[in-house]
Amino acid sequence: MAPTALTVDQVNARLQELTVIDVRSPGEFASGHLPGAHNVPLDHFDTALPALQAAADRGDLLMVCASGARSATACRRLAEQGVTAATLTGGTTAWTQQGHDIHRPAGTRTGWAMDRQVRLAAGSLVLTGLLVGRRWNAARWLSAGVAGGLVFSALTDTCGMARILAALPHNQAETADLDATLAALTG
Repeated sequence: MAPTALTVDQVNARLQELTVIDVRSPGEFASGHLPGAHNVPLDHFDTALPALQAAADRGDLLMVCASGARSATACRRLAEQGVTAATLTGGTTAWTQQGHDIHRPAGTRTGWAMDRQVRLAAGSLVLTGLLVGRRWNAARWLSAGVAGGLVFSALTDTCGMARILAALPHNQAETADLDATLAALTG
């Protein structure tokens, strides 16, 4: 079942009554998020489930990411656990395109959006495979593998490369930050 999708205008009208959960990596979250959003990266959802259930018991949850794809995945994962949540259609990209403010905490480092990280990694691997392949033909398989992965990613609406990149240190939440977020959602 598809998650409930709210438009930017619907979210803007209800922002004060929604508990907003941004499922992007901490680096992406730091680059700008909806006002009042809590950062619970998608790869920490199993740990966060009790806190998300508690927050859902108190009010409506809104899952947010850059485009809406990861937040829709988050909604489906929550629905499997009996938790209802909505997703922001078009994500933070649509939010900012319609002129709404995003919050950037003072003193935090800003990271690249995950799609930008994926484009850099994929492009670098393809280019490396092609350049090294001029001397060593077998290296071209690297380019072919990345191309196949991108096709698979598009067909399945998943991204293995994003999962790998999300595990890098600059995309990880500080344990204290995640613990504080989960405590805020619980209480």
